Amino acid sequence: MTAKLIKGTEIREQILDEIAAEVEEIKAKHGVVPGLVTILVGENPASISYVTLKIKTAHRLGFKEVQDNQSDDIPEADLLALIDKYNNDDSINGILVQLPLPKHIDDKKVLNAIDPDKDVDGFHPVNVGRLMIGGDEVKFPPCTPAGIQEMIIRSGTETKGAEVVVVGRSNIVGKPIANMMLQKGMGANSTVTIVHTGTKDLKAHCLRADILIVAAGVPGLVKPEWIKSGACVIDVGVNRVGEKVSEKTGKKIAILKGDVDFDAAKEIAGAITPVPGGVGPMTITMLMKNTLKSLKFKLGLM
Repeated sequence: MTAKLIKGTEIREQILDEIAAEVEEIKAKHGVVPGLVTILVGENPASISYVTLKIKTAHRLGFKEVQDNQSDDIPEADLLALIDKYNNDDSINGILVQLPLPKHIDDKKVLNAIDPDKDVDGFHPVNVGRLMIGGDEVKFPPCTPAGIQEMIIRSGTETKGAEVVVVGRSNIVGKPIANMMLQKGMGANSTVTIVHTGTKDLKAHCLRADILIVAAGVPGLVKPEWIKSGACVIDVGVNRVGEKVSEKTGKKIAILKGDVDFDAAKEIAGAITPVPGGVGPMTITMLMKNTLKSLKFKLGLM
């Protein structure tokens, strides 16, 4: 039996509609809307494309959106001063500095300069600590892991007591989603194992998983024989493996492949995310949800 597809594109629309409704309600009752600033340094094409989508999404939701573009030769001190300006701007609830930054700027110093209560990406050490403690301490879970958890919940997958195996140990996905899945609460309370490409007998660990989350960045790493029958498989990998010509536009587009052998895996898994159209659409969605949460914390609604 072919697995149920967990489509990020569909779940994204559900969540964005929920956010838009909350924004309208808060605007009517309190006269304010969430404010998000995105700071883009330089003209990296991938960053510009990503930021453009963030702007479009924020406008759709009725956010106040500030796009602050800076040249790639901006001194580090000036960028830090800019962040401080937005830290002290009451109309701004979320600050996002688009990575990568030019080599003369220390990424860590910049990210740490953001007020943790406006760090809607969830990368500041304070928010990493809050995530580790769990419960009411958590303010802004990192966006991609938060999207993964939403997909698992909304797919109807049972997480309580489930064996969760996370393939990958990055600070952006692997470590935080593992921590989130073992916490007490909805969509969690699981037994979690973290593995990686250096793990002995990776196949054996994957085969134990009721929920298999793969974020290793290696195309086709997880073979169908590594997947437990009926398991929920979340493929976070988005790997460019070539190019093809679009039938619609006639332009070259990237061929994307996940970390899981999708075509074979979908015949074994109970539920699975496609690539593209799976986890990818959820990241910006959860950024918007975190920005809304930041305003709600400020208003005492959370």
